[in-house]
Amino acid sequence: MLENDRQDPFEDRLGAALRDAGDGFEADRASLVTAGRVRGRRALLRRRAAVVSGVAGVALAGVGGVLVLPAEDPAGPARSTASAGTPNGEATAAAAAFTGDDLLRELKGLLPGGTYGEESGRGSDHQLGPAAHLVYDDGAGAAAVGMGFARVEPGSAQARELMACPDHNLTPYDDCTSDRLPDGSTLRLYQGYEYPDLRVDTKLWTADLVTAEGQHVSVSEWNSPAEKGAPVSRDEPPLSTERLRELVTAGVWREVVDAIPKSPKPSRSTAPRTERPEVSGKSVGDTLAALLPGTLDVVAHGGQESEYAYVVVDDGRGRSLVQINVQYGMADVAGQVYADGETLPDGTRVATRQDPGEKAGSGVVMWTVDTLRPGPAGFRVVISAFNTGDQNKDATRDAPALSMEQLRKIALSGEWDRLR
Repeated sequence: MLENDRQDPFEDRLGAALRDAGDGFEADRASLVTAGRVRGRRALLRRRAAVVSGVAGVALAGVGGVLVLPAEDPAGPARSTASAGTPNGEATAAAAAFTGDDLLRELKGLLPGGTYGEESGRGSDHQLGPAAHLVYDDGAGAAAVGMGFARVEPGSAQARELMACPDHNLTPYDDCTSDRLPDGSTLRLYQGYEYPDLRVDTKLWTADLVTAEGQHVSVSEWNSPAEKGAPVSRDEPPLSTERLRELVTAGVWREVVDAIPKSPKPSRSTAPRTERPEVSGKSVGDTLAALLPGTLDVVAHGGQESEYAYVVVDDGRGRSLVQINVQYGMADVAGQVYADGETLPDGTRVATRQDPGEKAGSGVVMWTVDTLRPGPAGFRVVISAFNTGDQNKDATRDAPALSMEQLRKIALSGEWDRLR
């Protein structure tokens, strides 16, 4: 199996759906992180809207066009240089292709001496993108090791969020650093856990590299022969942070990313694609804080670069997490989300829910007010409050610090219209 990214606590169920739908061969971490971390909250809300669950899979960003199969070469890595068509029909040289066996060979060559098992790999021409996975044993216990590769737009919000360390208020982990290297690349080293609620002792350590050219290389390792469903086989994953650094920065991996076929550029006659606007996460957080009742003390806050923010508040009776999503392009879920709700005189749709918490914390409840402003833009404001300051931990109070009426008042406030 190939690994997913589930460090963002609001996207755990995306990873679960991908694992269920992956037919034993999961979407690689680089693909999921690159395409999913920024869009994951929108996807989660869409899944909530659809009573039937499921994500059939994730396609690697930037992969498309004609796939060129590499030739077999028993004397060495089977890499072939192929020609890719341009919009004008001209041929240009493409980077040498890598097979799945190439990637496994390169990975094993960069690992300290040991034994290997359960190997699987995808070549650079695979529709889901290149990836490699094996079980590695250095003599201290079997451990799963996986790699994924993708492209990201240099300097984009995706790249910045990808290389940011998780929010400690939402995701427990032991250590994380994100540093700029002399060549302009950014390296993130993370030591955390497979399950944010720590219900199993499986550790997850990762290294992510994003170069100045937008090449993304991801390495993941566990202290178990499988990321899920296998007992812990050692105290820690086998590769130290220094070993992870050396592995993820090896020059060959940049060649692998370069070998991913690029989608052909659209012809000039093709109408430009209309992108959904994104609301600044800082603006969302500032607006939420300004709308909170004065009786609440904000003891923690955070969010994403776009669409999502949270605060942890305390009214003197314990901490309570309040999170909010503000996003466009959600009109297509109106018939599902708000079917049993109400429609206000101005056309705004409102739905309310009181559910168990999304994580494994005992006794946690989640109160939600979900609103959709009228119009084709699909401007949606969804606010939820919990009876704990951390969903991964047990409830610390009987009910959230905000009542359903207070949540409704915040979600329907005209202040959100300033962000439209």
